[in-house]
Amino acid sequence: MHTYDSDDLTAIREGVRALCAEFDASYWRKIDEQKGFPEAFVKAMTDAGWLSAMIPEQFGGSGLGLAEASVILEEVNACGGNSGTVHGQMYNMFTLLRHGSEEQKRHYLPKLASGELRLQSMGVTEPTTGTDTTKIKTTAVRQGDKYLINGQKVWISRVQHSDLMILLARTTPLAEVKKKSEGMSIFLVDLREAIGNGLTVQPIANMVNHETNELFFDNLELPASSLIGEEGKGFRYILDGLNAERTLIAAECIGDGRWFIEKASAYARDRVVFGRPIGQNQGVQFPIAQAHIEIEAADLMRWRACAEYDSGQNAGASANMAKYLAAKASWEAANACLQTHGGFGFACEYDVERKFRETRLYQVAPISTNLILSYVAEHLLELPRSF
Repeated sequence: MHTYDSDDLTAIREGVRALCAEFDASYWRKIDEQKGFPEAFVKAMTDAGWLSAMIPEQFGGSGLGLAEASVILEEVNACGGNSGTVHGQMYNMFTLLRHGSEEQKRHYLPKLASGELRLQSMGVTEPTTGTDTTKIKTTAVRQGDKYLINGQKVWISRVQHSDLMILLARTTPLAEVKKKSEGMSIFLVDLREAIGNGLTVQPIANMVNHETNELFFDNLELPASSLIGEEGKGFRYILDGLNAERTLIAAECIGDGRWFIEKASAYARDRVVFGRPIGQNQGVQFPIAQAHIEIEAADLMRWRACAEYDSGQNAGASANMAKYLAAKASWEAANACLQTHGGFGFACEYDVERKFRETRLYQVAPISTNLILSYVAEHLLELPRSF
C-alpha cells in the first residue's frame, strides 16, 4: 500500500509539476477565453507517458496503479490546470483493459500508450434517462457480422479530440430480460469512421470550458469485432470502471482544493486593508482553515479507495465517499477563495473564477452528490432503496 509521501509518488508529483510549469496560468486563461482545447498540454502529457500510467508495461505503458494515476491528475489541478481535459484517457480504458479480448488489447493499448490513438470518450448518458442507465434506449441490433446502432446520447465529452469511444447500447430489449441490468453491451467505436456515417455530433455550449456533446446514431454500422467482452454484460463492465473514475475525480477535486487554499492564503497574507493584512481577521482566515481541514480529510478517504482498488478489494463505498467529500471540500475551498479575493475574485486575470466554475462541475458529474448519498444509505446503512 502506498502512503501519500512515498518516494515514488513524490517523484511523480515533481515530474507532473515540472511539465505543468510549461503551461502557466496565462495558457489556461487563453484556452478558456477561446473555449478551446489544450492540444499542446495534452500532447505533452501523452509524450511524457503520464496518460499511459495504468496501461501494462507489455502494452507500452507504465503499469502503475490507481494511486499513482490519482496523483497525476491531482497535480495538474493543483498547478492551476484542468485535468478534465485528459482524465477520460485514464478511466475510459478500464473497460478495454479489464474486459477486452487479447486481440483488442494488443491492437489498441500500444497505440493508446504511444498517443497514436486517443480514447477520451464514453457514451453512456441519454437525454431521457440520465443516471437511470438501465433504461437507455440506444439499441445495437446484430445483423450478420455487424451491429446496427440507433439512438441518442448526451453529455459525451471530448469527441472532437478522441479517436475512439466506449459505447453502451441495449442489445436485448428491456422487456425480454430477467433483470433490468442485463441485455446491455459495450462497443469500441472508431469515431474517425463513424462521424458522418451514421453518427452526428452536436456540441453543447456550457458554463465550463468542457468539450461535451449530444450524439445521434442513425443506422451506424459497427463490425461485430467492436464488441467488448460478452454480449449483454455491458452494464457490469461499466460498473467496474466507475470506482476508479470516482476515485480519480476525488483526486482532481483535492488538487483544486489545494490550489484554492494556496491562492486564498497568499492573497490574505498580502492584501492590506484598514492598516492590516486581511488574513489577520478571523472572518477571513477561518473559512480558509476550514477548507484546508476538509481537503485533508477527503484526501485520507482517497488513499483508502486507492488502496482497496489496487489490492483488488471492492472499493465501491470508499470511492463514492471519497468523491463526495472531495467535491464538497473543493467547492467550499472555491467559495472561500473567491470571498477572500472580494471583487478581484471575479476578474479573469486572477484565475479564481475559472477554477471556481471548473470545480463546481464535480458535485453534479460524473455522479451527483445525491446518488452517492443514496448509495451510502442503501449499501452501508441498510436503508430501503430510494429509487
